Parts: sequence; C-alpha cells; structure tokens
Amino acid sequence: MIVFLTVVILIVCFLLGAVILVQNPKGGGLATGFQGASQIGGVQRTTNFLEKSTWFLAVALFVLCILVGSFAGNGSLEVGVDESFAPTPAAPVEATE
Repeated sequence: MIVFLTVVILIVCFLLGAVILVQNPKGGGLATGFQGASQIGGVQRTTNFLEKSTWFLAVALFVLCILVGSFAGNGSLEVGVDESFAPTPAAPVEATE
C-alpha cells in the first residue's frame, strides 16, 4: 500500500510540475498558443482549467502525503529523548555539623 501511494505521489508531483510550468504568470501560458482558436475553445477556459488542475493536484499531493505518513508512521518505535546520554544526578550532600 505504501509503495502504491508513493508511486501515486510521484505521478502527482510530475503532473503538478508540468501544469505549473505550462502556466505563464502573466496569464498567457498555454493559452498563447491558441490565439486563433479563441472563438472555438476559449482562452479563458484554458487558463481556468490550468488553475483548477493546479489546485486539485496540490490538494491531492497534500492528502496523499498525509496518508503515507499515517500508514508508514513510526508506530512501533518509541520516540523521545534518549536518557542514556543524560548526566546522572549527583547524590545529595548531607550537611555535617
């Protein structure tokens, strides 16, 4: 299960990177290649699709990482401070009169 989710995470990461690289920060991006077809498909639809797919892939990546963390967590090992390196407290000194 963990290996499957890890492969899905890698695919989502690749797709998210590709979608982000296709976009142009000024709003052009992939839509600039379809200037002649703006009456058919619409440039606004292309940018809306890219924006929605970016959000969807980002949320999917977040959820998948949480799932893998919960399945592959460190549930069997004790976590905390290793007491073996802590200095031992000195014996209390009794006051002598």
